[in-house]
Amino acid sequence: MVTVKRFKFTDKELAEKAFSIRKSVFVEEQGVEATLEYDHEEEAHHYLLFLGEKPIATARWRDTEKGIKLERFAVLPPFRNRGFGEVILKEVINDVALTGKTIYLHAQLRAVSFYERNGFKKEGPLFAEAGIDHFLMKFSPSL
Repeated sequence: MVTVKRFKFTDKELAEKAFSIRKSVFVEEQGVEATLEYDHEEEAHHYLLFLGEKPIATARWRDTEKGIKLERFAVLPPFRNRGFGEVILKEVINDVALTGKTIYLHAQLRAVSFYERNGFKKEGPLFAEAGIDHFLMKFSPSL
């Protein structure tokens, strides 16, 4: 059974599970500096996707001067390409869509097609963030 839990950074038990996924994906697998990975935690709205009792994916969003920024989407390797990323993305979008604010993210180059399939469009040039190529993408819900 798949469930998504929403939580604040103050819920240390769930935050630790999310950080473990992020450490595995971003720090260990992709080589992102840990000091760059963990920021804005207190102001962000966090999510964990569970398969049964096992946390397998995480994400967060935060309100910025440019709109709602979706961040830190991570799915553990054995669970990729099985629809779990889409489940957590749709949960986050459902939560923020009614704000009326611009919804955007910085998509890693290899994830651009995933976000395009889910209603995002690239804007602007390719740029590097934490040593990884990204595109700015904005959510454009289909009418």
